[in-house]
Amino acid sequence: MNILKYPSREEWQAVCTRPHFDNSSLRQIVTNVLDSIRQEGDVAVRRYEKEFDKVDLSELQVSEVEMAESDSLVSEELKAALLLAHQNISRFHASQTFESKKVETCQGVTCWQKAVPVEKVGLYIPGGTAPLFSTVLMLATPARIAGCSEIVLCTPPNREGKVNPAILQAAKIAGVSKIFKIGGVQAIGAMAYGTESVPKVYKIFGPGNQFVVCAKQIVSVADVAIDMPAGPSEVEVVADGSANPAFVAADLLSQAEHGVDSQVLLVTTSETLIQKVCDEIDRQLSALPRKDIANKSLENSHIVLLHDIDEVMELTNAYAPEHLILAVSNAEQVAEQVRNAGSVFIGNYSCESAGDYASGTNHTLPTNGYAKAYSGVCLDSFMKKITFQQLTAEGIRTIGPAVIEMAHNEQLDAHRNAMAVRLKEVNEEI
Repeated sequence: MNILKYPSREEWQAVCTRPHFDNSSLRQIVTNVLDSIRQEGDVAVRRYEKEFDKVDLSELQVSEVEMAESDSLVSEELKAALLLAHQNISRFHASQTFESKKVETCQGVTCWQKAVPVEKVGLYIPGGTAPLFSTVLMLATPARIAGCSEIVLCTPPNREGKVNPAILQAAKIAGVSKIFKIGGVQAIGAMAYGTESVPKVYKIFGPGNQFVVCAKQIVSVADVAIDMPAGPSEVEVVADGSANPAFVAADLLSQAEHGVDSQVLLVTTSETLIQKVCDEIDRQLSALPRKDIANKSLENSHIVLLHDIDEVMELTNAYAPEHLILAVSNAEQVAEQVRNAGSVFIGNYSCESAGDYASGTNHTLPTNGYAKAYSGVCLDSFMKKITFQQLTAEGIRTIGPAVIEMAHNEQLDAHRNAMAVRLKEVNEEI
C-alpha cells in the first residue's frame, strides 16, 4: 500500500482517485452484444453463454428439478446462516415502509403520496470469482417486501451448466420468481429487452464487473431503470491509536479480495498504528486463498496519515467511500461528521463483513464517489411514489388566480384556460 504522511490538500485528489483501467474498446464490445440480444433474443444469449461462460445451454431457465437438487447440495449450517441473514434483512427493510399522509396545502386543496411497487424487477448476481449468494438476499428480500409482482434473477452458470446451489437456496428463501443461467452483458440485455425466455423488466439491480456496469449504463438511457452507478468495491477505515491493528488489517483485506480493481484506504491520526497494520496485513495475507487478487488490489490502495480527526473526516467526505469503518475511541461522535458514505460501521467490533451478510443493512451501495449523491439499495429502491391531489370548488377559488397568473406569464394559454374555465364556473355558483 502507498503510504502518504500529511499530504497537502492538493494531493488529496490523488488519494480520492479510484483505479482506472483502459476500457477504450469495452463500450463497443458491450454495445455489439446488447444489439445482438435485442435483435435475436435467446439465440444470441445462448451464443454468448457459449463464448463467454464456455457452456452450451439447451434451457436457460433453472428447472424445478435443479431447485430441488440444491436442497441436498447446501449444508444445514449454511441454510441456517441464510435464514438468519434473511430474517435480519427483512426486519430492517420492513421498517422502511412508507406511510402516506394527506396534507391540506390550503383550503380546498389536498395532496398526498402513495408508494407503489415496481412491478417487474431484474436482479443480476455475479458468479465468477465469487458466487455472491448474499446479494440474492440483499436484493430479493426488499423486492418481495415492496410487493414486486415479478422478480427475475440472472446469474452465470458453471461449465456444466449449473448454478451455484447456495444462490438457488437464497433465491428460494427470498422468494425469487424466475432464475436464469445467464451471465454478464447478455444477462443485462435479456432483462432490459426481454427474450423468448426472459421477461422484460422495468428496473435492473445488482453489481458486476466493468462489462456489466457498462451494459447497465447503456440500457438505462432508453430501455430500463437501474439501481445506481456502481463499480469495483471499496472500503475506508478511519482509525486512531485505540484501533486494533489485526481488526483494521482484516477489514482492509476483506475488501481487497473482491477483485484486482478494488481499492482500500486507511486514514489515521496514529503514526505508530501504520506499521502495526502493515505487519498484520502481511501476516494475514499469506493465509488467504485469494491473496493474489488482494495483493493486486493493495497496489491501488493507500494509507494516509493526517493531523487530527477533523482533517480525517474532511478527506473522508471528499472520498465518499462505499463502506466506512470508524475504528476510533469516540466513534459515535465522529459518525455525526459523516456526510458522504454508502454504509457506516461504528466502533472496533462493527466489521464490514457484518453488513455484507447478516446485520440487516443492504450491501448494494454506491461506489467510486457516487455516495456524494446516491443512497444504497433500500425498500424505496423497489417502489415508486405517485402523487395525488384533489381540489374542491373552494380550492379552485383559493389557488385559481395564482395559477392563471403564472400560466399567463409563462405564455401557456391552454394551461391558463384550464383553470380559468373552472374558476368562472365556481364563481358563478356563489
